[in-house]
Formats: sequence, C-alpha cells, structure tokens
Amino acid sequence: MPRFPDHLTGDGPTNPFPGIRVLERRLGREIPHRLGSNEGLDMPHRALRAHFGDAMVEHAYCYGDSEALGVRQRLAEQQGVLLEALLVDAGADSLIALALRTVAEPGITVVATAGTYPTFGYFARGQGCRLVEVAYDESPGRLAPDLEALAGAARETQARLVYLANPDNPSGHLHGDDAVRRLREALPGDCWLLLDEAYHDFREDPDTPFAREVLSGVIRLRTLSKAHGLAGLRIGYAIAEPETLAMMMKVRIHYAVSTLTLAAAEVVLDHPDETREHIAAVHRRRARLAEHLRGLGAEVLPSATNFIGVQMQSAELAERVNRELLEAGRLIARPAHPRLGHVLRITAVEDALVPGRLAILEEALRQA
Repeated sequence: MPRFPDHLTGDGPTNPFPGIRVLERRLGREIPHRLGSNEGLDMPHRALRAHFGDAMVEHAYCYGDSEALGVRQRLAEQQGVLLEALLVDAGADSLIALALRTVAEPGITVVATAGTYPTFGYFARGQGCRLVEVAYDESPGRLAPDLEALAGAARETQARLVYLANPDNPSGHLHGDDAVRRLREALPGDCWLLLDEAYHDFREDPDTPFAREVLSGVIRLRTLSKAHGLAGLRIGYAIAEPETLAMMMKVRIHYAVSTLTLAAAEVVLDHPDETREHIAAVHRRRARLAEHLRGLGAEVLPSATNFIGVQMQSAELAERVNRELLEAGRLIARPAHPRLGHVLRITAVEDALVPGRLAILEEALRQA
C-alpha cells in the first residue's frame, strides 16, 4: 500500500472539535444542554423563518455531524459498501483537495490525462505538486483516458498519485472494471490511484461487485451532485480503506458539510425511487440527443454520464459555435485545455431537446 506523508503518521493532527453528535455517540447518551457551544443558539432568525420556514431554520443553528453518520449509514445500505469505508465531505471537488492534502506533499509528481476534469490539476498545482499529463487515446468517435500511458508515466516519473475520472469528464468514456483493476496493478506500489467516479450512477451497470470494493491504494470519489440533484448543497463521499480515511479525517475541515445539507441528503437517500427515475430519464434523453446529432453528421462520443461529447472538425469551429451559443443565452461546455479545444459537451436535460435550442450547432454540423 502507498505510504502517507510523514507529518500525518504517528499521532499526527487530531480534530479538536468533533462536535456534539460525535460526543453523544462516544458517551452513549444525549447531551440536552449546550452550555459550551458558541453557535448562535439564541438567534431568533425571524427573517429566515419568514423566508424559508421553521423547519429550515432548525438546521441553521448548529454545526453538522462531523462524521455524517446518517448519510453514511444510508450509503452503506444502498451501495453495499462497509460503513467504516465511507467518508462524507463537501462534494467531489472538496474530496479531490482532501485526497491531495492527505497523500501529497509539495514537490511530488502526480499524473493525469491532459484535458480531463481540470479541477484536479487546479488543486494539484495549489498543493505544490508537479503535474504530468498524458494524451487521450483519440480517434473518430473515441476519446478515452489512456490507461497504459498513465501507468507508464507514473513509473517513469515515480509519481505519488494518478488521477482517473471514470466515467470521464469531458468525454463520457467508461473503462470497464477489469481495466481499472489492471491500472491499479500496473502502478508502482507506492503510488495512489485517485478514482473519480462522480458520474458512476449513470453507468448502465452501476451495481457491479467491483463498485462495492474497497481497494488497497485507491481512493474512490462519488457525489450526490449529479444523479441526486444536490449540487448546490455540496455533498459527496469517498470509499477507501479505513486507515486511509482516518488519515483524511486528520486534515479534513470539520464542518464543511452543513446540517441542512446532511438533512437534505438523508431525505433524498430515503427516496431512492426518485433518483432511479431521474437516472432513467437521463438515459433516455442522452440517447435521443446523441441520435439527433449523429443524424446531422456529428461525431458523438459514447457516454456513460449525464452528458454527451461532440468532436468538432476543428477547435476554431468549436470555439465559434460555443461563443455564438453563449451569446444567444445557451450555455454548453467547451474544455479549456488546448488539446480538447475541438470538443463540445452538452448536458442531456430536456431543455437541450427543445426544437431550435441548439440551432447554431445544428447549422454548423450541416455545413461541415
């Protein structure tokens, strides 16, 4: 298993403020009188009550459960993952930063695909890491992270961590479970795999046995922003070995996830049929959108996410289409990385299927 930085081993830092929920669990009883808390417990919140109602205001007073036990219990039951292998934090982005804080020191090398989810590179550079990027495996109708190239770069540079988004953002490509397992086996023994599975729920096969595995040397990241529709509340979770999560807890912001967010997540997780209905609708819209654009001659990339990627003939054409759509009040996505300037990403929402909504793109495809 890869090692942790020296400053986290041994006693290391500990959370000085575990919070009342954690203290109650440790004591095995309720603490009814909060006489040592500095939250605004006596704040009347008349304005909040008038605007949002009493139920919301009750979540505004106190810090949340720093261990997010209620959310983890629901995830463990629904995902089939061990409770002790789950850590909840403020979305997949926060978890990327947390993983880097846990395993990477300034100056170490990390490896990613050039043009993949750019927030990873943003946080890696902010951590003082040296970012090495390898090219996508690309051909007409294919844009896939090159797993052999990632492993090769990790070995050549003695990298401490490799980042893989699977399904990928922005291409939508999905590597099968066996391919991901082979990637982990091909990495140096002291190299971590940060496996970003933010779009995992949109796979056709999200419930494989591999999806429930806790893998040595791997930190898996998932989110409730996409399939569960909670992007604005910021909540996601990591799956990793308990000793890895214990290290992550040493450098985690204690109350990054609010009481309101935890409560909302529990409600959504208690109604999984609504989430499944949403995912099924996304699958249908994704297929319709892809079929429509392919009918106009577009190179539509296979997708296991809630969006589709389109390979345009040139970066110049993609830039023009993206700019003209934005000027018309229609926001799609064009990756900022120069190697993917020819790619456009369109989310499979109902609005994208409204006749004429993508007329600027449709006309460009007809003229190509």
